[in-house]
Amino acid sequence: MFVPEVFRRNGFDDLFDAPLGILPHAQVPAMKTDVKESETGYELAIDLPGIRKEDVKAQLHDGYLTVSAVTSQSSDEQDENEKYLRRERFSGSYSRSFYVGKEVSEEDIAARFTDGVLRLSIPKKQPAAPEQKYIAIE
Repeated sequence: MFVPEVFRRNGFDDLFDAPLGILPHAQVPAMKTDVKESETGYELAIDLPGIRKEDVKAQLHDGYLTVSAVTSQSSDEQDENEKYLRRERFSGSYSRSFYVGKEVSEEDIAARFTDGVLRLSIPKKQPAAPEQKYIAIE
């Protein structure tokens, strides 16, 4: 007989297994990214809520732009007798890579972080035409 998963699980246990009350069964998409293309390049808007600018890194290597972020959060609550009622901590890291081409350099990319959103402007660059080399004929 088919029994829905909600009746087979102890939902009360989920509250203690998850960081900061986030249920583990809910998929939380990290680093939601909007990519917009124009004639001259691409605009990326990456959502990083609750992450500080200092904890965000962008690196370009072999044509891949990698954006990574690290977060650490804690929630302490105490009663009037200074006994812990609850102490929770969470730390994690996120990373996404985008292929932008080997022709793009670090100087070509503009980055701005405001209000929890990292905005990147990446120009479109055409690969250089291969140089034709001729053999001298004697």
